[in-house]
Amino acid sequence: MEESDMRIVLLGKTGAGKSSLCNTIFGEDVFKINHTAKSETIKCQSETKSVNGRRITLIDTPGFFDTNRSEEELKSEVASCITECAPGLHAFLILLKVEKFSEQENQVIDKIKDCFTEEAFKHAVVVFTHGDQLPEGMKIEEFFKDNKGLCDLVEKCGGRCHVIDNKCWNQQDEYRNNKVQVAKLLNTIQAMGGREDYYTNDILQVMERKIQEVVKLIRQSFADIPWKEIREKAKRIVSNHLKKIGGVTRGALLGALLGVPVMVLSVLTAFMTVETGAVAVEAAVAARGGTAAAAAGVGLGVVAGVATAAGAVVGGRIGYDEADQADSVGEAAVNTAIAVFDKAKNVLKKQKQSEEKSFLLKHS
Repeated sequence: MEESDMRIVLLGKTGAGKSSLCNTIFGEDVFKINHTAKSETIKCQSETKSVNGRRITLIDTPGFFDTNRSEEELKSEVASCITECAPGLHAFLILLKVEKFSEQENQVIDKIKDCFTEEAFKHAVVVFTHGDQLPEGMKIEEFFKDNKGLCDLVEKCGGRCHVIDNKCWNQQDEYRNNKVQVAKLLNTIQAMGGREDYYTNDILQVMERKIQEVVKLIRQSFADIPWKEIREKAKRIVSNHLKKIGGVTRGALLGALLGVPVMVLSVLTAFMTVETGAVAVEAAVAARGGTAAAAAGVGLGVVAGVATAAGAVVGGRIGYDEADQADSVGEAAVNTAIAVFDKAKNVLKKQKQSEEKSFLLKHS
């Protein structure tokens, strides 16, 4: 299993240069950039590369803090970001452009300060992009010294502040050399904590446990699939069910990601109402192979909540029965999942009630 030395999520309004910064850090064009006023990033995207001897995962996001983006447009992408960040991350990069700050930019800064918790701020760094816009010889601290909102934000981030020249590779001026700038930024992130000392909270930990459950289910049935591909499938499945939660807003999901206690509690409580069997159904559909129905039946019989031995036998038998009656592997997998789920519905209901009770007691 491959793990990153650093997991980093980039946050900022549309046009702040998040995708460009990702490419600058990686030293190659991995993230697509649109050179127009329209944002290219409409989906949460994650990529992993080696930089200066460190394996780094960068998570690019749409403009979560934009004041002009619709609720539905961003809600599902915050859910994707949560699953990409599980079980935790090493840094939030808050991106701002080097430019004259209008009322709209100041509103975004206020929104960031309102959303972030003290714990999240401990793992946050303010990064100014488009550093080539700085007047010759000016340091970034001098640029924002008269903007109280910016000064407060940098202070909340422990004074951690960097500037990046996405285009400028000035070899004579070290301050304007973005290879040096990237190295200093990564050193700052490293100094906030080692590989094992990262930001996390209950929602990220629960998402990781759910991802691992689905990974285990798929691997039981299809051990030949590469681990990376299995985990990506599992993340998509868990993310899809997080997106389907009714009555949870984009703000609640973002607050949960940033550790706001009431938001974490509300999102987790709502997530627990999603049927465990529904996740199992999608996992079976995601699986592939000639014996999909029978193999998925074994795995589903176990995961659905039936006693392990009995579940494997019942699930396997149902899987073979459905395989005989189905016209395709995909149909067999779906039929198997539904049949096993029906068989274990009462057990699932009791399991869900027990989880809810345990969680509420823990946080009461």
